[in-house]
Amino acid sequence: MRRILIILVSITAIGFAFWWFSRTQPITVTLVDVARGKVEASVANTRAGSVEACQRTRLSPISGGRIAYLGIKKGDHVKKGQVLLRLWNEDQQAQSSFAQTQVASSRSRIAEVCATADNAEREAARMSKLRTRGFISEGGEEKTRYEAVSRRAACNAARADVTQAQARVKVTKVEQDRTVLVAPFDGIVADIVGELGEYTTPSPPGVATPPAIDLIDDSCLYIEAPMDEVDAPKILVGQTARVSLDALPGKPLPGHVKRVAPYVVAVEKQARTVDVEVSLDNAEDNKKLLVGYSADVEIVLDSHDSVLRVPTSTLIEGNKVLIYRADTKKLEERTIKTGITNWEYTEVLDGVKEGDRIVASLEREGVKAGVTVTPEASKEK
Repeated sequence: MRRILIILVSITAIGFAFWWFSRTQPITVTLVDVARGKVEASVANTRAGSVEACQRTRLSPISGGRIAYLGIKKGDHVKKGQVLLRLWNEDQQAQSSFAQTQVASSRSRIAEVCATADNAEREAARMSKLRTRGFISEGGEEKTRYEAVSRRAACNAARADVTQAQARVKVTKVEQDRTVLVAPFDGIVADIVGELGEYTTPSPPGVATPPAIDLIDDSCLYIEAPMDEVDAPKILVGQTARVSLDALPGKPLPGHVKRVAPYVVAVEKQARTVDVEVSLDNAEDNKKLLVGYSADVEIVLDSHDSVLRVPTSTLIEGNKVLIYRADTKKLEERTIKTGITNWEYTEVLDGVKEGDRIVASLEREGVKAGVTVTPEASKEK
């Protein structure tokens, strides 16, 4: 009997051990509490945007020639009206001097010719009086009258010569202006193509020739970013935006939408997009930017404060979540009704209540409705 009892105890122990080690182990899961907070519906750019200047011009001379004056270098601050570059134009300066000489000469001739005309008109008036008294013949009076008309015509022609000479001066001035580049606004010289003494040519139609000077107005900046065409109808001027820059990590800058392009841009092998321009709300933030910085833009379409919310990552297909039942230590699948959403949080209108605990570690193997779990930690959201 003793031997049989030992055998029975051994079999029981082996069976218990087999059951113990082969039983299904509870899955360790991470839980989060359903809580209240702020939820925003937003859209973001599909490709990296960039910081742009409100005014940027790429200047080239209208005519070609050799660079005779270059009064700037890259990075210089220039003022509106400042001469940046001048081509060789001594031939045009000579023509201008010649035209100005003609103006002076024509004005001198006016004094002479018009004085003669005045004298001829006075002489004609005297002859007319003498003719009425019978002292001179009719032919003599007509001769002096025609002489006065001729002299007056010569005077008017001399005045026309002055006007013509002044027009020549203007023409030569225009020709000289074609060889000079002047800053159209205050700004920074971003680039210069060409050196003193080199030959530069304007860009002919259809040929992409680099500009002689690239001028940027850094006092006014904005961010331009491409948005998916599907999101474009939701974006309106004045909406709140947040700008993130690689150059300023972790420091989103507040702004607002100032323009939505009225057309779609089709980029080869990429989605169709609509360009959106965003201005920063804080003028001091503009001083942190440089033209050309890459930037990402998030535009807030709607915002709800103090609403019931769950992390968007806890949702499974069909707007469902896995709720932890403390009484059974099992997971229960629950369908919820959602409101606005973003990549971080989703508003809950119905289906769960504040304080419910839902699974956040959906990626773990075996996590599904009905399984027994062990909470790993509770994250307050």
